[in-house]
Amino acid sequence: MSDRLYIFDTTLRDGEQVPGCQLNTVEKIQVAKQLEALGVDVIEAGFPISSPGDFNSVIEISKAVTWPTICALTRAVQKDIDVAAEALQYAKRKRIHTGIGTSPSHIKYKFNSTPEEIIERAVAAVKYAKRYVEDVEFYAEDAGRTDNEYLARVIDAVTKAGATVCNIPDTTGFRLPGEYQEKIKYLYEHVDAFSAGKAILSTHCHNDLGMATANTVAGVLGGARQVEVTINGIGERAGNTSLEEVAMTFKTHPELGIETNINTTKIYPTSRMVSSLMNMPVQPNKAVVGRNAFAHSSGIHQDGVLKNVSTYEIMDPKDVGIDDNAIVLTARSGRAALKHRLQVNGVELDGERLDKVYAEFLKLADKKKEVNDDDILVLAGADRANAHAVQLDFLQVTTGMDAKSKCVASIGLDISGQKFEACSTGNGPVDAAIRAMKKIIMKEMVLKEFTIQAISKGSDDLGKVHMQVEYNGHVYYGFGADTDVVKASVEAYIDCVNKFK
Repeated sequence: MSDRLYIFDTTLRDGEQVPGCQLNTVEKIQVAKQLEALGVDVIEAGFPISSPGDFNSVIEISKAVTWPTICALTRAVQKDIDVAAEALQYAKRKRIHTGIGTSPSHIKYKFNSTPEEIIERAVAAVKYAKRYVEDVEFYAEDAGRTDNEYLARVIDAVTKAGATVCNIPDTTGFRLPGEYQEKIKYLYEHVDAFSAGKAILSTHCHNDLGMATANTVAGVLGGARQVEVTINGIGERAGNTSLEEVAMTFKTHPELGIETNINTTKIYPTSRMVSSLMNMPVQPNKAVVGRNAFAHSSGIHQDGVLKNVSTYEIMDPKDVGIDDNAIVLTARSGRAALKHRLQVNGVELDGERLDKVYAEFLKLADKKKEVNDDDILVLAGADRANAHAVQLDFLQVTTGMDAKSKCVASIGLDISGQKFEACSTGNGPVDAAIRAMKKIIMKEMVLKEFTIQAISKGSDDLGKVHMQVEYNGHVYYGFGADTDVVKASVEAYIDCVNKFK
């Protein structure tokens, strides 16, 4: 059995299924190039038949990257496979990822089928995909809840039909590590293609019970030689297996003999890029890439680390790309310092775009004693909003000190170059500002969710606001950030409006 572990990144497909985290094609290309620099072996670029945007993204990513395999997802449906093959036409290395549900509940309720018919459909899909590409991956959806003996029959049939990789998803995140390892081991021992080196097993674990990484590592120990992962563990529901956790698990345990192609020093910049582009903060206590991953607050821990860092740190921060001698940004920092910190965080800015972000940085630095990485990522993200049709021109809010006093907001919007102004009262400053904005936009909108998050600590901190707004039967997600949470709220609302179809 080879000890080379292939990293299959599905940030741009499964990871992008998180509500409100969709990327445009330009942003997807930016992430794909960073994944290539990181060293991933396979990039799952999208589900081409699902939308014209996904189809176009697969095409453009195929053109943009050089050596990783580009993978496109399909159902076990001929039309899906036709469209995927067309989307992959420019890929230097291409893979079609097709499959079908195999658990009793999927067979009965999702497909209204029988176990034998499912095997027939699986084999037919693999054979059809082989007409287009040599590299065909088959996924057995909900394999985690599929009987091992039946699953082995399915996998044996599709490998004989030509599948080169067999994906064994724990789709619902249900299995325990020992159970999942035993499932992978059972398949390795009962399907000849794996021991003969004609195909490899792949893990795809979800984090519903917080065991995605544990199950993935267990699967590798059971014989899997590909892992399907996402940056920061993003994905549907509770997310997928984190690329950074798996890569660093095997780096810190060389005795296991498992090697990947990941350049671990690129992990942190990649994490920050994905977090910034998707407007999805990384939780502070997130393993490997969280803000507190290498922080020590306990006196006992601090004493131990000062005496010998290995007492409480199993990884060198520099191994994951964290510069522990970071340049501190203040109002006296120049463009070069800002550009350096952005590069460390996976963001490349030059010329006019850097000038614009630097101007906003100076305004923020005047309000804060120290500007942190999260702050500058927000500024870089705000720069992407400059092309929006609806932009905030000015905002003025007056608030009272008692229950009888009314909050009054005056707002100015620039809509495709035209200036509009309105004024309204409300139950609070945010309510007043949104009511004023609605007078200008005049659409039937319903605010579904409103969340304010402080980036770190202190009264001068940036407030990050996430919103969900329902319009015309669809829910849109918006994001805003400012040291003034009322302005951040208005920016988040405007972000939603700019996404209306």
